[in-house]
Amino acid sequence: MTDRPTARAAKAVLTARLAGAPGIAGVGLARQDADYVLRVDLAEAAAGARVPGTVDGVAVVTRVIGTVRALPAT
Repeated sequence: MTDRPTARAAKAVLTARLAGAPGIAGVGLARQDADYVLRVDLAEAAAGARVPGTVDGVAVVTRVIGTVRALPAT
């Protein structure tokens, strides 16, 4: 079982590892059943090849969300 502090520490490691990598839209925490996991949002599916399956024992899941853009001002 992965608790929140462990997942947050692993998130810092993964964020540093993926910093500046093309196709990575974001890194965050998510709940999966009773555990915390790291969720990596991808701009394109091919970027998933750069993402490890686990970081410091914490599972990593990916989701393709597409390109992130700012909304136009209204």
